[in-house]
Amino acid sequence: MRVFVASALGIAALAGLTAAQGQGNVAAGQPAGQKQAGATAKPALDRDVLHVQVILDHLGFPPGILDGREGQSLTAALKGYQIARQLPITGKIDQRTLEALHEHRAVRPTRIVRLTPEMLAGPFIRPWPKDPQAQAKLPTMGYRSAIEKLAEMFHTTPQVLIELNSPDTRLAAGVPIQVPGVTPTGGAFEASVKPDWRKTLTDLNVGATQPKAARIVVDKSDKVLRVFGKDGKLAAQFNVTTGSAKDPLPIGSWKIRGVAPNPEFHYNPKLFWDVSDKKPDALLPPGPNSPVGVVWIDLSKEHYGIHGTPEPHQIGRSESHGCIRLANWDAARLALMVDTSTAVVFQE
Repeated sequence: MRVFVASALGIAALAGLTAAQGQGNVAAGQPAGQKQAGATAKPALDRDVLHVQVILDHLGFPPGILDGREGQSLTAALKGYQIARQLPITGKIDQRTLEALHEHRAVRPTRIVRLTPEMLAGPFIRPWPKDPQAQAKLPTMGYRSAIEKLAEMFHTTPQVLIELNSPDTRLAAGVPIQVPGVTPTGGAFEASVKPDWRKTLTDLNVGATQPKAARIVVDKSDKVLRVFGKDGKLAAQFNVTTGSAKDPLPIGSWKIRGVAPNPEFHYNPKLFWDVSDKKPDALLPPGPNSPVGVVWIDLSKEHYGIHGTPEPHQIGRSESHGCIRLANWDAARLALMVDTSTAVVFQE
């Protein structure tokens, strides 16, 4: 196992370091799994769509990954925003929705950032060990590359960063790059926010100013988590993955027992139907590529929680072992909204 620090490699080459996640091809930043011949080309990034996505992210109704493309995640985000603003619920970028978003047009679809040593700071780990026993020996379940870190920082993927820039853009301190226009909401973090958690929030561009949740509702059919304020109104919504046929979402009312930022993860094969019980336990270190991402929101249902993920591009498109998964940046944001007084409802 080798631990790497950031280097001034081309952006496409660094994207290749995330290929194990299904996010890139070394040669040209091509999405893994894309067919070489006879395949339908992926739609081009649409800056107008990206603008809508970035504004929704800013307002608390994020589509998950900001990629400038329409699809199920954006449809769900639009429906949430339309419900909150009492607009016709179409799930489309229609005229009424555009008129409502117009007042937030100062939030731009992209912005230029000049890379800093802090943005590029590792260490980065490659090759990535698949065996939990080997992962337990890592100093952190950190990022594989600088571009993976930057992608999560700006709520997107390495491939989108390649599209917004050039495959040979060098990731080095002082270099300007174009990124989705994510900006954290203002305000200072409370004194109770510990330095390591504050750094995680900063690395994910999650701001301190978030609505307080009186109740959260996870809807299995819509694959969303809705946040309601004390006034009963919808204050935020996130796309989620909600269990599987073998580990279904536990329908009912639950309580939050606590929030654990940057948690260790106890890998217990006895809790996974697809892993042999003969495999040994392992205690995995914290990090964004932990199976539970950057935060664990513990529920009164034993072994169940709401948490982040090392694979944000799979949210809403894959299955989980019963827990509720969000992109790391959305899970971190949600963690600032809830506490042990927040009611939790899981429904069909």
